Amino acid sequence: MSERGLLIVFSGPSGVGKGTVRQEIFSTPDHKFEYSVSMTTRPQRPGEVDGVDYFFRTREEFEELIRNGQILEYAEYVGNYYGTPLSYVNETLDKGIDVFLEIEVQGALQVKSKVPDGVFIFLTPPDLEQLEERLVGRGTDSKEVIAQRIKRASEEIALMREYDYAVVNDQVPLAAERVKRIIETEHFRVERVIGRYDNMIKNTKPLV
Repeated sequence: MSERGLLIVFSGPSGVGKGTVRQEIFSTPDHKFEYSVSMTTRPQRPGEVDGVDYFFRTREEFEELIRNGQILEYAEYVGNYYGTPLSYVNETLDKGIDVFLEIEVQGALQVKSKVPDGVFIFLTPPDLEQLEERLVGRGTDSKEVIAQRIKRASEEIALMREYDYAVVNDQVPLAAERVKRIIETEHFRVERVIGRYDNMIKNTKPLV
């Protein structure tokens, strides 16, 4: 039976570049992660594909899934729900495949309370000024929404202490490489592999 995969929780403030760094990680052929697509009630943006960028659902559909216990975590952010489908995550981890979650900070803290052995990585901007420049440059939000996001970013950065690692997104390729190194290291933690060696010792017959 294969060892259970790692649940990798990757989050950070809106506009920090989570999606861009995640795409960089998954663009290389050596990655061994399964990306768990999040679900949201926010409007679909131009160029986004349902089931690839997000599962886009109505508010009524999302709340029905919550009531049925089919969401691992969820958060309401700037008037919209974001969450992670539960059954897909468990089925993938049980196959020994690492699951990569790119989620909001509120959701990450919910996951930590349910899956404390996950790997929690926080992506940070070099500073708030650069974060604001990125949000303005996206051209998708009004000034009022950007102001909300900057205020929220300050609050979320203060929650960094709840994570295992912090990675600065100063350059996307460098940030992606840092994340991959963290995950590789986590696979060698003694508490993650000790069961395999306990079984090896238990099933080894003495030579004499």
